[in-house]
Amino acid sequence: MTEQEFNSLRPSAFAIAYRMLGSASEAEDMVQEGFLRLHRARAAGERIESPRAYLSTVVSRLALDQLRSARARRETYVGEWLPEPLLTSADDDPAGKAETADSLSLAFLVLLESLSPEQRAAFLLHDVFDYRYPEIAEIVGTSEQNARQLTTRARRHVQQRRLRFDASRHQREQLATRFFAAAEEGDLQGLQELLAHDVVLHGDGGGKAPAIAQALHGRSKVARALTRGFVRLKTLLGGFNARREEINGQPGALFFDRHGRLASVIILDIVDGQIQAVNSIVNPDKLRHLGPVADVKSLLRSTR
Repeated sequence: MTEQEFNSLRPSAFAIAYRMLGSASEAEDMVQEGFLRLHRARAAGERIESPRAYLSTVVSRLALDQLRSARARRETYVGEWLPEPLLTSADDDPAGKAETADSLSLAFLVLLESLSPEQRAAFLLHDVFDYRYPEIAEIVGTSEQNARQLTTRARRHVQQRRLRFDASRHQREQLATRFFAAAEEGDLQGLQELLAHDVVLHGDGGGKAPAIAQALHGRSKVARALTRGFVRLKTLLGGFNARREEINGQPGALFFDRHGRLASVIILDIVDGQIQAVNSIVNPDKLRHLGPVADVKSLLRSTR
């Protein structure tokens, strides 16, 4: 396989696996296994008319199997579960360009967690990646009629709860700039003005880094928690460097310690000109694919 073929096939396969699993690292594993199977099939003399279709089918099946086994692990997860953050502002965005940005959002991926693995696979393959029902039935291991029913039920569930994000990237970025400035300055009033009345603060530490035990709701509670959280983060890291990024299609920022190690990622959900949700990910296992990670637990012990 040439490098050109690999680079042309990888984005679509990764896009499917990441949306299926909500994990960039696991998605990468699925893609690598898919390429390995493609290579073995060719070496065995199997005629593959569409390498893209072959790879996407293999990756979809692998991700579905992984999703089925992951449900038990999610039930014992410490605290809230959020997907692994994915940087989407780079030109070589591995999630691909064809799919809509809101299908990458944390809110959408968390919503998919409420579906069965089969519903999630059928819905994503049909509504996001334009698979036909016979293809979906083969991947999921069911009849074409049942594939239609799985997709319809999933679509109904998703449409009832799905957020529709602001279309203007410029307006989102302006709001995010004001948000991060107010949070770093401890401007409680300024923060509250940017938050929706029913704003939600989510935190994912996975039991491996300090995070809120459960979601916080309401403008005043969230604003106070954020100002305290930023003060604590500065104290813990001895100051920090922040880098603004587009993450999962929404405005966000990466926070590094003085040695350049990643400690936290924050992603904002912005709807109707207000911040509807703030998502904080500090679980180091979910940040490693982005680079060297700070040992937050060690830093926490040293400050006590």
